Amino acid sequence: MIGEPSGGDLSRLRQLNALAVIKVLQGQGAFTLTEVAKRTGLSRASTEDVVRELLHKGWVAEAEVTVGGVGRPARRYRFRADAGRVLGIDIGGHKILAVIADLEGNVQHSIRVAVTPQLDRLERLEAVDRAVAQCLQGAGLNGGEVWASGVGTTGLVDSGGRVMLSEALPQWTGVDLAEHVRRLAPAPVLVENDGKLAALAECWRGVARYAKDMVFLLAGLRTGAGLIIDGKLHRGFGNASGEIGALPALGWIRAQEHLSAASGEAGDVFAAARAGDKAAATAVRRYVKDLALGASALVLALDPQMVVVGGGYSRSADVLIEPLRRELDRWCIRTPEVRMSTLGDEAVVLGAVRLALDDVEDRVLNGRTSAVSHL
Repeated sequence: MIGEPSGGDLSRLRQLNALAVIKVLQGQGAFTLTEVAKRTGLSRASTEDVVRELLHKGWVAEAEVTVGGVGRPARRYRFRADAGRVLGIDIGGHKILAVIADLEGNVQHSIRVAVTPQLDRLERLEAVDRAVAQCLQGAGLNGGEVWASGVGTTGLVDSGGRVMLSEALPQWTGVDLAEHVRRLAPAPVLVENDGKLAALAECWRGVARYAKDMVFLLAGLRTGAGLIIDGKLHRGFGNASGEIGALPALGWIRAQEHLSAASGEAGDVFAAARAGDKAAATAVRRYVKDLALGASALVLALDPQMVVVGGGYSRSADVLIEPLRRELDRWCIRTPEVRMSTLGDEAVVLGAVRLALDDVEDRVLNGRTSAVSHL
């Protein structure tokens, strides 16, 4: 016999019901209570209670009455994507990208600041400050109007938003990014590894939207990975999941050296290989073999539905995907679907936006934050 639900159970049930209603209304126009109930599977009475609460919190608004028809039209409700804003930041070796997005994740303003991998800690943080300030100004906001911020960075990040280890950027280990960004926008700040955020973005807006288990390969000036398991970002006990590149035998540490040993930048090497240059083709083949070693280890451990390749080299899908698939065939018991990301260099910042939105939804639905109308 199932006992009566506790107060905590009822609170969690209300939160889940509210989230279900929000997901139905997001990006879908306006629905009647009956339509919302049908799409969520809730009773009409429960739907009415949830919508009433969301109206009070400012997440939902009553849509304008459609002119025409016979009789009094049923009330229709829409999601208020304009009720709040989130900030997403991608801190990379060559760029700082800051975006402001609404509560549906639609980017409303973005600023890109060019940097170099050689910048020291203070110079890179100053570039972050410039990008955020210009982005807020362009969106017509001040830092206090941001509901949450998501930040992506290279390296290992702890749960408090501090960089535990970064070998790619000088003096970056030990930087407390959460504290720094809170000076610019005082709402909660979530900081995560860039590969993990790119994986999150792929499942939200990219080619992996239908994949519950996915390995994301960050292929660029360095190689990293993000893991999605059962539809959720997998961080591991110490937030160090996917760092298989730390094993030298698996080739990720040396992979980029094959491209840099060839003449020109990596993009030039890919272009030369595409044009039939034998030396460039050899360099690309060696790079792919090293990339595939680490990828194969992850595939054998997780048996994912899909492998997605993103990062700076994703623009060269035509010379990377098929060789990578053939290498995975050599080592894996079952080769998953291999796709190239379509998000380009915006994957990390979109993942940062999604991270911020997840935090906002959790806090608002738990009653710890109220929506403030900007209408």
